[in-house]
Amino acid sequence: MIETVDTPLVEVRGVRHVYGDHRESKPLILDDVNLTLRENEIVGLLGRSGSGKSTLLRSIAGLIRPTEGEVLFPSNPDVEGATSVAMVFQSFALFPWLTVQQNVELGLEAQRVPAPERKRRALAAIDLIGLDGFENAFPKELSGGMRQRVGLARALVVNPSILLMDEPFSALDVLTAETLRTDLLDLWGEGRMPIKSILMVTHNIEEAVLMCDRILVFASNPGRIAAEIRVDLPQPRNRQAPAFRALVEDIYARMTARTGASPIGEGLFPGTGIGMVLPEVNTNSLAGMMEQIAGSPFNGKADLPELADELMMEVDELFPVAETLQLMRLAELGGGDIRLTPAARRYVAADVDARKQLFARHLLSYVPLAAHIRRVLDDRPNKEAPARRFRDELEDYMSEDYAEQTLRAVTSWGRYAEVFAYNEAADIFSLENPT
Repeated sequence: MIETVDTPLVEVRGVRHVYGDHRESKPLILDDVNLTLRENEIVGLLGRSGSGKSTLLRSIAGLIRPTEGEVLFPSNPDVEGATSVAMVFQSFALFPWLTVQQNVELGLEAQRVPAPERKRRALAAIDLIGLDGFENAFPKELSGGMRQRVGLARALVVNPSILLMDEPFSALDVLTAETLRTDLLDLWGEGRMPIKSILMVTHNIEEAVLMCDRILVFASNPGRIAAEIRVDLPQPRNRQAPAFRALVEDIYARMTARTGASPIGEGLFPGTGIGMVLPEVNTNSLAGMMEQIAGSPFNGKADLPELADELMMEVDELFPVAETLQLMRLAELGGGDIRLTPAARRYVAADVDARKQLFARHLLSYVPLAAHIRRVLDDRPNKEAPARRFRDELEDYMSEDYAEQTLRAVTSWGRYAEVFAYNEAADIFSLENPT
């Protein structure tokens, strides 16, 4: 492990971020985030989608301005030149009409570096990340892994102090992602990259433990640092080593720990009553997870890391399903485990109609918005209500996007349970089908 230096490269102080206007009803994306990045370390921002990790990264990159707080780059008299940053995006973000070399030269061209120097540095960066021979290829001729290597070369060619990476491997297949992670760690460990530190966003717990010296676990709604974990395992790290597995287990346990009655950071369900933000989880995923946990080898109780491996799901895929089951009292989360409730066991053993009836009872009992929609429909003579009415109510508690997401989720669950019907063309809820 490379020895870290106490001199900070960047300091984030009290950063808060609100999208849209600054009304009190607008949800915070980030709240009171403080972070220090030092030389010779890889730091991971780990958390589920929507926890503000990418927003923080873009604030550090200068792409957006936080609502409150500041991002500082302290000067270091022992280091020549100012601290600079470069960013690698999840989506590759290459210009399709430019060759590999032209894409890599873009940052240097923006800095008005002379053409001969641009070419020399671009070719060196292309060679460094293993794409020598593809200088004149266009992005459409490259695989996903090769395109991401171009993005990495484009970031490195400007000789940044800090390399920011926003889920750089999530768009790649498993084998390609693993190869690129290994190559990046090799370059870092050998000191061949012209950077002092790496700050990366991920929602993959094993990836964070594999690559990082420190992991900052983000809670959601609003996004904030819930835990800081130091990874003292030597590189290269073995995923099957007991110490590696123990650390992965510890992170899962922290992310399912309870503070009072709520999971850490309130999980995906902040607020109370109809003001709870709901994730878009389809009922097939809920049923599939219950069936998987009920069957062998789990027999009703599963270790979350093992379940994630079995289902090939990452944190931002696994947790919304698991927490929705918890919300509906079909599962219990804690200590890095998920356990089916007796109701869930009955669901797994039931036929289609009995499953729908059980799901309907739990939906109306434990999801206030579903019960609210059903009450309104029951009370109206024509048994109909415009969806706009419920969107407006939700927007008193959350942003328009969250309101739309929450209504789509409860609509899907209500349709499956035959608690109410929804006509998309007319945008109307009704009791046309339910009895």
